[in-house]
Amino acid sequence: MLALRLTKDLLKDMKVTPVEDINAALFLSWHVNIYNLNKRKHIVFVNDLTRLAIIIDGIRTGQIERLKEKFSITLREYLLREGVNESLINRYFANSEEVVISKTNNRSVLGTMKEVTWFIEDDFHDSIERMKWLNRMIHKSIDYKEPINYFKESLWNINNYNIII
Repeated sequence: MLALRLTKDLLKDMKVTPVEDINAALFLSWHVNIYNLNKRKHIVFVNDLTRLAIIIDGIRTGQIERLKEKFSITLREYLLREGVNESLINRYFANSEEVVISKTNNRSVLGTMKEVTWFIEDDFHDSIERMKWLNRMIHKSIDYKEPINYFKESLWNINNYNIII
């Protein structure tokens, strides 16, 4: 089960009611927020375990199903461009077929999200290049690792799919 933990602002924007008390593995849990980048609305996803950041745009108010779909497509495309084995990506998505919307529950992840969304303008013309740059920032909360490398390591460990929070 994939858990998308939306901030209050995004819950309001998507016009969705969150599910209470969900149990999801940290690796399958993402905190999600809305912010403006280059004068356009973007949605940022930060993985709870690895702090991997995914940024999407083109989502309008109330389009929760489109948000879920575009997140999956963007995550798959990004991981492929980072050289991740497609069978590992398929295993990740096989473990996250069901998507549940919930409230945020981790201040540390929210802090990382704030760091990721620090800039309100940038010169990237390709969102994949933006994410490659963001996911090479070292974070203290993950023992000074780069999120993309930690995510790649975590894909191999089958226990990451079962550890419930």
